[in-house]
Amino acid sequence: MRDWRQCYGKRIDVSIKQHQLKLYDGAKLVKTYPIAVGKMITPTPTGKFKIINKDTTPPAVFGPLWMGLSKPTYGIHGTNDPASIGRDMSHGCVRMDNEDILELSSAVPIGTPVYIHK
Repeated sequence: MRDWRQCYGKRIDVSIKQHQLKLYDGAKLVKTYPIAVGKMITPTPTGKFKIINKDTTPPAVFGPLWMGLSKPTYGIHGTNDPASIGRDMSHGCVRMDNEDILELSSAVPIGTPVYIHK
């Protein structure tokens, strides 16, 4: 199996410690976004996942869009609490500013690899 960084096409790299989500196209960094991650009692899972769906009508707490991960019940989504960005505040999901999740969602297809690490 190839190293995740050798993927061709789009991929997402999430650093829990740095509170950053990076979008890559091949080896090229496209954009870095600030994020919120899980709190100590509900940590964000680490590992290699894929985006499996997109929902433009999620519950309001998830902002305007939800991108589900191949890890059941976890996703990347917007937030109705923008002050949480940059902090360990979620129940394990990756939170983004609402405008950022809309931009990211339009840039990546279903099936995009997502690597979450400390």
